[in-house]
Order: sequence, then structure tokens, then C-alpha cells
Amino acid sequence: MRFFYSGVFAAMLASGVAGAEPGWPQFRGPRGDGDSSAKHVPVAWSETSNLVWKVSLPGRGRSSPVVLGDRIWLTLAVEKGVVRKQIAGDDMQTAEHVSLEAACLDRAKGNILWRAPLFDVNNPDPVHWLNSWATPTPVVEPGRLYCDFGTFGTACLNAKTGKIFWKTRLPVDHQVGPGSSPVLCQNLLVLVRDGRDAQYLAALDKRTGKEVWKTNRPPITTSSGNQKKSFVTPLLVKAAGRTQLISPGAHWVVSYDPASGKELWRVRHGMGFSIGSCPVFGDGMVFFSTGCMKPQLWAVRADGEDDVTATHIAWKTTRQVPILSSPVLAGDEIYWISDDGMANCSDARSGEVHWQERLGGKHYASPLLAEGRIYFFGNDGKSTVIKAGKKFEKLAENQIEGQVTATPAILDRTIFLRTDTHLYRIGKE
Repeated sequence: MRFFYSGVFAAMLASGVAGAEPGWPQFRGPRGDGDSSAKHVPVAWSETSNLVWKVSLPGRGRSSPVVLGDRIWLTLAVEKGVVRKQIAGDDMQTAEHVSLEAACLDRAKGNILWRAPLFDVNNPDPVHWLNSWATPTPVVEPGRLYCDFGTFGTACLNAKTGKIFWKTRLPVDHQVGPGSSPVLCQNLLVLVRDGRDAQYLAALDKRTGKEVWKTNRPPITTSSGNQKKSFVTPLLVKAAGRTQLISPGAHWVVSYDPASGKELWRVRHGMGFSIGSCPVFGDGMVFFSTGCMKPQLWAVRADGEDDVTATHIAWKTTRQVPILSSPVLAGDEIYWISDDGMANCSDARSGEVHWQERLGGKHYASPLLAEGRIYFFGNDGKSTVIKAGKKFEKLAENQIEGQVTATPAILDRTIFLRTDTHLYRIGKE
């Protein structure tokens, strides 16, 4: 069996321009699935080796860096009066004020070329201590940068200068803060709003910010608003002869026509909610986590119509499945890591387990694939690199300072890795 991706197709969707360099333009890379085509990627690094530069960031955030050409972009929150406190049993943080911004950095030296304040928010809604007010990853294409902060607002900027083209707001009650990143599809910017009070997807005209379509989620059978929320970034795929936008949420995973928002098929995965893990796709199947309370990993065939819960589930497992990080496919295998650091490899067609190994520590960033290697990024700054395959083979264990929650970006010869305070360029000049 051979797993494949429509690489050219997906890169065009990600960049919005046929033939444009894909770079690392969105969350989890050109195809949104954690698979990098980069060459000569570093295997070993530290604070003193294989480090091109390390720069301090002027604000905090859990969004990933995006890269195109000689520039890097990320979002951040400049905070005042942050207090960590328990709210309704959750480990939360409040603030007196946050300035939500975009920043552009020079790829060669790491210096900040511009900063663009986008939204000033007094006494913002609290967010979870594992989250931030700047968690969704922006999307970049030649000439434009799209930044989403969930309920706090969405903006389109000139990627070169930081000039604001448009701003809008699609409010929702996230309860623990925003999480889902935006996705570009041709002339549409697709946003997911799965809150306690409302659950829907919306597509904006990327040129104007005006709403083109809005589609409500399938019915969620619970009276608890907390069990209706979710935080998944959707995935664009070419499956069964059509373009599909795969979007897991509470209780359901749904495939939509990205041009119209029309539902193509749906699968009821149970009572799962608060999902942070994003789907991947290969060999006609979608793989996704079901989130809280007991996460499962499901494989579902993507060629159905309407409700295919009874007919299209290929396999599922409860073995060390993450709520937050996303799986990655390599060859015939699927890899994932639990929130508490148990790495897994299974046959993607059948779900048969090949190996499980404890890497230790919390893991919230998603693993990435490059040059036949899987990169795992621990929350404590320890990264583990393994050889992709049916037997576990550790290649390197690397340590940097700081907390790593954001998923890095991988390009030729380079890893861009964000901590809560710094951005690292790992590699060689």
C-alpha cells in the first residue's frame, strides 16, 4: 500500500497562487499535515550547536511561525496584568489588557522588520494556562498575511509592510481561548468557530473580509456548552474525485465542499469534545482524534455521502491518543504522541501496533516528518528525532531552554522553533 498526498494541489491551495514557492505558509506546513519536503534538515542541536540565531519575542503566543521567501511571520499577545487562577475548575489566566499583533522577521538574521497592532482588548475573556490569546497560526501567501485570534478578531495585512487591508470579527465563546487556525482555499479564508454558544464554519472573501458562506455544525446532543466546544484546524484534501474540507468537532467529523460550505459527509464519533488534534489524510482515509474525555484515534474512508457512521469507519484505537497534538503519516505508518509523552507507530491501513515508546514529558506541539525522520517536540524544550519505520530507532535527543507549545516550521536546512519567549533558527548558514 502506498500513502500519497496531492502535493501540488495542496500547495496551490495553501499559497493561493499556482507555482508559488510553498514555503511553510500555514499551520503544519504546505499541506497542513506535518509532512515536509525539506532537505538537509538538522537532526541534532542545542543552545550552543547548530544554532543560527535566537531572538527574543516582544510578546507571548502559541501560534506557529509561517515562512515564505526571506521572511517569517507570527502572531503574539503583548499582555498586561496576567494572573493565573482557577475558574470553574480549570487552570486559567486573566489579563487587564492584551494587544494582539502580527510581527514580521528577517529570515537571515532574525531581526524584527515590522510589528502591526491589530486588536486592543481590555479585560479579554480568560484563556487556559496551556493556551494563549494568540494561539491560531496565521496564513501567508505572496503579498498577504491573514491573522485570526478567534473571537477577538480576524485581519488581513500587507505581508511586506504590515499595512492592514481589512479587519472583521466572528465572535464565539471559546471558554478556554481560541485554537483553530485559518485555512486558505482559492479566494476564500475559512474559519472554524466551535464554541460553547455556537458551532459553525464560515468562509470570508479573502480580498474584502466579507462573509461568503456560513454552515452550522450537525446537532450536538448535550446540554453542556463546555462539551460543544472544539479547537481543530480543518484540512483540505483531494479525495473521491473532489476537493474536501475535513473538519472534526464535538461529536462529529464532517467533510464540506470548501467552495460552498455544503456538507458532503459526516461521521458521529461519540461524545468527544475539546479536540485540539488536527486530522491527516492518506490512501483515501481521514485520521483524527476524538478529544475529551477518553480520546480515540479513528480512521474513516473519505468517499461517502451523508451520514456514513455505519459504513465508513476503517479502524479505531484508544492507545495513548492525544487530545492536543496531531498525528503524522510516513509511508504506510501513522505516528502520534500522547499528551504525556508516549510515542506510537501503527499500520495506517489496519491500525496494527508496531511500537510504543515513552519519550517522557508533556507533548503539546505536533510531530513533523522530514527526510524519513519523525520530529517530536516536548513542552520542556527536549526534542526527540527518530527514524520512521516499524522499529523504534532514536537518532537524537536535543535540549533547548524554554517552553515549547507551538508546532515548529521545517524548511531546507532549517527548523524555526518558537518558545514562549524566543524564536530559534536551528541549522547552519
